[in-house]
Amino acid sequence: MDLGDQLKNLFPDHVSSKKEQTKTEKTGIWMQDAPIICKYEKRKGKPITILEGYTGADADFKKLAKELKTKLSVGGSFKDGKIIIQGDYRRQIMEILEAKGFKTKRVGG
Repeated sequence: MDLGDQLKNLFPDHVSSKKEQTKTEKTGIWMQDAPIICKYEKRKGKPITILEGYTGADADFKKLAKELKTKLSVGGSFKDGKIIIQGDYRRQIMEILEAKGFKTKRVGG
């Protein structure tokens, strides 16, 4: 018996809305109104792409970082509320984020 069945037993009159559940199950990440900043820098002569400006939970942003690194097959890290991806992948990252429903803003270069 899962949690949903237990709640139905406790509250038989409650009607759950399926639309809200499918929206959170679809993305699993909190969506925001402000755009995610996607900028390009060079550190020690090597190009990097930095994503910042996410206002949700750090756990969701880490999940997004892992997904981006896996899809692009590149290295990177999550530090101080920023995702750092090795290489210049602004175009691909912006396409992935926009497909997920995020607004993005390209900064630098």
